Amino acid sequence: MPAVPRIRPAILSPVPELAFAVDGSSGVDYAAVPTLSFTLRVQAPGGHPIRSLMLDVQIQIAARRRSYGPGPHDRLLELFGPPGGWSTTLRTLPWLRTTKVVPAFEGTTTVDLPVACTYDLQVTASRYLAALDDGAVPLEFLFSGSVFFATSEGALQTARIGWEHEVDYDMPIAVWKQAMDRHFPDSAWLRVGTQSFAALCAYKARHAFGSWDETIEALLSRAGPA
Repeated sequence: MPAVPRIRPAILSPVPELAFAVDGSSGVDYAAVPTLSFTLRVQAPGGHPIRSLMLDVQIQIAARRRSYGPGPHDRLLELFGPPGGWSTTLRTLPWLRTTKVVPAFEGTTTVDLPVACTYDLQVTASRYLAALDDGAVPLEFLFSGSVFFATSEGALQTARIGWEHEVDYDMPIAVWKQAMDRHFPDSAWLRVGTQSFAALCAYKARHAFGSWDETIEALLSRAGPA
């Protein structure tokens, strides 16, 4: 009877440990839309060569982690209610979820994570950011995804990155404001329904106003003081 060949089980290498940090943020000068760039630092402390990472990144605004002055109190009323109840209504706000491919590295590497921004004040995160005057925005970065690495025999192996990787970062609000001002200097956006917009257009034309600012100021003056 011929000998039956023995099948050697695959030897799985230990999954590399990973550590993440956010080292800085800045506005992107040449972008089609307002865009921020966060500098991510990724470490593989064990010195295991990493072939690549496919990162799934969630960014949240930890609104409880900062104080607020009288101006933001008024502008955040629709989000959190009267300031007297903020001990219970102030909450973490989801900002966005994005992906990033990190190329091969060994030890430590840094990559830029671009984040496109919107001035649509119907979006909760944009309304919160627009309400702040100064200071920093407390952010939470949550990292997941997949890590690709080589076994001791040179075979490619992959493993999941758990959601336990979380990093706090305080972004200066000036970074967001400067990025928005590059595209929309001294401007804000307001979404209205089509019927309301048609009525505004008719009112503007009927009174020969030269701009939307004039149109809205005329309507506000008719309404009287708030």
